[in-house]
Amino acid sequence: MGRHGVHPAHPPRLRRPFGIVGALASTVLLVAAIGSAPASALTPPTVDPSALVRSAPVAPPEPTEQRTLCAKPLATGRHDNAKPTAAQAMMNLPDAWRFSRGAGQKVAVIDTGVTPHPRLGRVQAGGDYVSSGNGLTDCDAHGTLVAGIIAAEPSRHDAFAGVAPDAALISIRQSSGAYSAKDQRNRDNTDPTVGSGFGSVRTLANAVVHAVDLGATVINISEVACASAGTRLNDRSLGAAVKYAYDRDVVVVVAAGNLSQNSGCRQQNPTPAPSDTGGWGSVSTVASPAWFSPYVLAVGSVDAGTGAPSGFSLNGPWVSVAAPGTDIVSLDSTRGSAKLVDAQQGQDGPIPIVGTSFATPYVAGTVALVRARFPRLGAKQIMERITRTAHAPGTGHDTQIGYGVIDPVSALTSEIPGEGPDPTDSKAIAAPAAEPIPDHTARNVALIGAGVCVAVIAAVLGIALPHRRVRRLGPDEY
Repeated sequence: MGRHGVHPAHPPRLRRPFGIVGALASTVLLVAAIGSAPASALTPPTVDPSALVRSAPVAPPEPTEQRTLCAKPLATGRHDNAKPTAAQAMMNLPDAWRFSRGAGQKVAVIDTGVTPHPRLGRVQAGGDYVSSGNGLTDCDAHGTLVAGIIAAEPSRHDAFAGVAPDAALISIRQSSGAYSAKDQRNRDNTDPTVGSGFGSVRTLANAVVHAVDLGATVINISEVACASAGTRLNDRSLGAAVKYAYDRDVVVVVAAGNLSQNSGCRQQNPTPAPSDTGGWGSVSTVASPAWFSPYVLAVGSVDAGTGAPSGFSLNGPWVSVAAPGTDIVSLDSTRGSAKLVDAQQGQDGPIPIVGTSFATPYVAGTVALVRARFPRLGAKQIMERITRTAHAPGTGHDTQIGYGVIDPVSALTSEIPGEGPDPTDSKAIAAPAAEPIPDHTARNVALIGAGVCVAVIAAVLGIALPHRRVRRLGPDEY
């Protein structure tokens, strides 16, 4: 169901700009198209490679129009920008930069677009599935915030910087709450829409494939499709797309999702029973593409000040790791601005920037750092390095924060036992070893030495015998 119980085939016109419209709704939420499915125990989704769509047009699947004004990010002044925020401090970036700054990595931001900003350098235009643009327009004040957390360059005027400031960015606009289809009556009811705006699971899948084909080494997706367990998400193409990326050595980092009464993510997944070791038996809300683990790193949120799991973060057995999703500062999406922002204008005043949407780029930036430092490691090994160096909960893994809060410095410096090529990879069969040649050196030296000794003795005797004096024996000596 869409906002206010309206079917997604007929989303209502927005009353305010979509984006960070509430403390619990900073993630762009995809509302699932729900179909009936037989009631049964929930199991992890199966990826169907035949559902992959290649070479889809990089354009909206239907004509669209802008229905609302663009969102307005704000600088409230509640942060002292001369000091790192709690989120920045938790990541310990200055120490991480001693080992890597993400050079050589291309991070695709599949989101609401990225507005060019002086501290982002050149952002590659990756295309637009919302309108006729090129991906370098952010009307929702969301994608630019994500991009800033990933790769904003440091400044001598403040303490903010992205996790991987030397990484390059690709911006793909895949969703926007400010847009909708021109003809609502002829919409495809089976195609899930993005909130009350425009963008779908289908175009998200197309954007993932497109990002891979553009040469991305990391993909950040701060969008989630939610539905009640036992209903269909119609996300087969999205599962195939994230596996397509994984198989081509691209690390896909995705948001776990935020609880919100106006989305499919309304019901929190409870803590699994002790007998439910996999955690799937307790799932009441599923999230995509987060649930396509192990082909993605799904990111939950923790409070930047305390490290405790955020109450708005959707739990699930698919959660891989966590990162700070509160106390967020990032870049202004207003074209021509060089400012930092920490809130968005809501109907009742400024709304702080929070959510798994903004925990996710901390992980994506860390992946870029690790890939730059360890270029020979594959996507699977990079993901394992991130999870194995996280600050694990007492259980080792749980449904709130996965394997724990990421630690960029540890991910860059730790020795990981057993790290190396995948043992299941095919290898050339080695030829049989040649028979070793016997080593007769000791015997030869001994023989040569003995021969020399004999020769010396013979020579001495040959010289001494001719000159030897003969003494006659006396009669009494016989």
